[in-house]
Amino acid sequence: MIPMIDLKKQFAGIKDEVLDVVTEILESAHYILGPKVAEFEKRVAAYQGVSEAIGVASGTDALHLAVKALGIEEGDEVITTPFTFFATAEAVIYTGAKPVFVDIDRDTMNIDPARIEAKITKKTKAIIPVHIFGHPADMDAVMAIAKKHDLRVIEDCAQSFGADIRGKKTGSFGDAGCFSFYPSKNLGAFGDGGLVTLNDAGLGEKIRVLRNHGSKGAYKHESVGFNSRLDELQAGILLVKFSRIDAYNGKRRENAALYNRYISGSVLKPVERPGMTHVYHQYTIRSPRRDDIKSKLNDAGVSSVVYYPIPLHLQEALSFLGHKKGDFPVSEEAAGSVLSLPMYPELEEKTIREIAEIINNV
Repeated sequence: MIPMIDLKKQFAGIKDEVLDVVTEILESAHYILGPKVAEFEKRVAAYQGVSEAIGVASGTDALHLAVKALGIEEGDEVITTPFTFFATAEAVIYTGAKPVFVDIDRDTMNIDPARIEAKITKKTKAIIPVHIFGHPADMDAVMAIAKKHDLRVIEDCAQSFGADIRGKKTGSFGDAGCFSFYPSKNLGAFGDGGLVTLNDAGLGEKIRVLRNHGSKGAYKHESVGFNSRLDELQAGILLVKFSRIDAYNGKRRENAALYNRYISGSVLKPVERPGMTHVYHQYTIRSPRRDDIKSKLNDAGVSSVVYYPIPLHLQEALSFLGHKKGDFPVSEEAAGSVLSLPMYPELEEKTIREIAEIINNV
């Protein structure tokens, strides 16, 4: 079976370094918020071109703590996309606020800035664009709208580590950038992990306090916070992988170019807008015959996944928002036609060619 991502192959290439750093951390007996976390935060902040990077327990927590630290609360509204992973809306709902959906751009499948202003009300406090599949959202347009209406911007960068717009990294445009280090991500830990990037020291301090039970230390608690700390072992492993992230992303881009070459024009292939660098967390095609393609790939032992089969506005858990089928037609069309193919740095050209041939034959 050809997997969606081959973490065993990736581990084989870094095994000695990983075991060395894990041994170092175990022998140090410092497992929570130690020197590896501090080093990782410092290096990512420099890479991102921001002043603050704060390690937390997961990408979901990164979003939640950013929303919370920005003072968004019950009765507020936050604009985002219905075509994303559930955590984007969860983070808003955790604070008592309401996610307000805006349909997506047909080409990139990111939030469509042209539709945002129609959804802004007196209750709107923020916008959460999602850099879906590793392609940056149109941050110039989003930031212009946010500035015009005095709104905060929280970037969901769970799938876009290393992506940029004219050299400026995703996660450095808004008030906060939120990253996931789930194992399958471009930069993945050996478990859960997340991070918030920002340029506001005051906001950064709020997130640091919130991630540590509302405390700055010495068992003094200024607020009711959360237990959301990136642990030392994950930070050490992430440091090993971080030194290779540009190479990993470069290989993903090379593999995407191979897919583009070998797959015929019978399906829609991913776009890359001018000035934007796609890091291909997923290589996602679209076809009205998606299910036929998926079935043939499965018969040939090739993994493929539908991200995402049900847009958020049609999820049972969010039925209280009162949406119905047809409310966000572009998102619904995407959900009915998308198919993500195997994508990882170690993927070989001959395998890509074999996958393309199956798709072309369908």
